[in-house]
Amino acid sequence: MDIYDNKSKYKIIIFLIALLISSSSVYYTNRIVTQLALREKRQIELYAKAMQSLTDHDSDENINFLFTQIIRSNTTVPVILVNKAGEPTDSRNVDLPDGVTPVKRQQLLRQELKRMKEEYPPVVLRAEGETTYIYYRNSYLLAQLKYYPYVQLSGIFVFVALAYLAFSYSRKAEQNRVWVGLAKETAHQLGTPLSSLMAWIEYFITDPKFDDDAIIPELEKDVQRLEMITTRFSNIGSVPTLKSEDLAEVVQGILGYLQRRISTKVKMTIHNRLVEGTTAQINRYLFEWVIENICKNAVDAMGGIGEMNVVLHTTPDHYLAIDISDSGKGIAKNHLKRVFEPGFSTKKRGWGLGLTLARRIIENYHQGRIFVKHSEPGKGTTFRIVLGEKGRSVDEEVARHPLQELRHLVKIKGISP
Repeated sequence: MDIYDNKSKYKIIIFLIALLISSSSVYYTNRIVTQLALREKRQIELYAKAMQSLTDHDSDENINFLFTQIIRSNTTVPVILVNKAGEPTDSRNVDLPDGVTPVKRQQLLRQELKRMKEEYPPVVLRAEGETTYIYYRNSYLLAQLKYYPYVQLSGIFVFVALAYLAFSYSRKAEQNRVWVGLAKETAHQLGTPLSSLMAWIEYFITDPKFDDDAIIPELEKDVQRLEMITTRFSNIGSVPTLKSEDLAEVVQGILGYLQRRISTKVKMTIHNRLVEGTTAQINRYLFEWVIENICKNAVDAMGGIGEMNVVLHTTPDHYLAIDISDSGKGIAKNHLKRVFEPGFSTKKRGWGLGLTLARRIIENYHQGRIFVKHSEPGKGTTFRIVLGEKGRSVDEEVARHPLQELRHLVKIKGISP
């Protein structure tokens, strides 16, 4: 578990190792390229001396040796011989099309000569009072080695990226297995005492002494609540069944339940702007859990004193949205991207799983979106849940785009932009 707790440190270590490997590779390969460049330069100088020797010796044997062993030994380095006037007179290892005309050949050699002049200065050959300039450029092998470090560097980065992704997915998969197992075990453990409580309630109901007791209905509500919580935990890790539910009715129901059980100093206001009877494909138990988690976090953020506003409305793109706002302490900018991470919490107590589960339920099971719409330290936070009507999945960019709402407001208000 230490590797998970110190993931930032391990990411830095992986990056530094990759940087070290990359730097070493670039240095080593560049060193080889430099050595090969010097070698090819010596080869051209030898080639020039061999050409000069041809003019100084008359022995057929020596000429044959020089021609076959030295001049023809250059099979890789492109070379062009140029006279005083700057015109190509001969070439070697320069790719030219078959059957090319002399005029076209000269034109192609001039183009190649221009490239060679940009790479290296010529080797000067003086023989019998004439001066010849030998131009050359890197061989194909040297050109490959020149770009090899960058190819290798790209490969290393791809490798590191894949390794990081594999590690991240592995970590998330392991965490998911842990939380799913914990949830199902919790549901299993709740089953026995819950059955016992239900039996006791049945006993109290049949006892005449408790006929007018107001505690029994409240106990029934709490037992039903426990049953719902057990169902929630048992659904974690399984594909939930979605049903067409009246969204406003579901939200108002869970908020009504919470309103009687949170601090009386928290003023809760609900604004339903949906068309009456608007439905969404949801799993009621899990969806209520999301609303409950966000509302409880809001109450904690306000310290049990403040205002909470819940607005149900339709976005300009015909999505169903629920905005839950509080007047609490807000979220610091450096924490905004982490609020949905497992284990992240600004509270001294708590496991930091509420918002993680909320995102999983909304985005994985309901194909919706949940995000922090607005937050300002000291003034409060607004969470937004976006659902697609009739099970339509929600596009993330559309759900988050603030200009869409501005345009919609301008349209319905008749304001000129």
